[in-house]
Amino acid sequence: MTTVSSEVHRYFRPIPGENLTRSVLIVDDEPMARTLLRLMLVRAGFNVSEAEDGFDALEKVKKNPPDIILLDVMMPGMDGFTVCETLRSEENTAALPIIMLSAKTDLESINRGLRLGATKYLTKPISPEDLTQHVYDALNDVEPTA
Repeated sequence: MTTVSSEVHRYFRPIPGENLTRSVLIVDDEPMARTLLRLMLVRAGFNVSEAEDGFDALEKVKKNPPDIILLDVMMPGMDGFTVCETLRSEENTAALPIIMLSAKTDLESINRGLRLGATKYLTKPISPEDLTQHVYDALNDVEPTA
């Protein structure tokens, strides 16, 4: 009999690589979404931290900038569009890869996210394999910081 746990682990297999030193900040107001994203990325070998809203994200980035951010669009207080725009306006975070993740699939939202500077705009739900590949691609498009 297959359990939920064994099914989850089947989909979150580690992918070999040099990810252990790469950090990802997950920004999402939904705890379950953060947990699922964390599982996907930790199993792929990334160091993962979390922020529960836009204000928390900006504070964490200021204190300890990650190598990449996974940013939800729809959050109370400060939405992902505002977070992205704020990060792009700061010199030290202007080039930081930002992958927006959203249930908003309309062309207007996608174009807005990309226009504000998102590296990529992906729609939920997303498979672990696709997410991991997009993170790898976004990280490889920029030079790692020392």
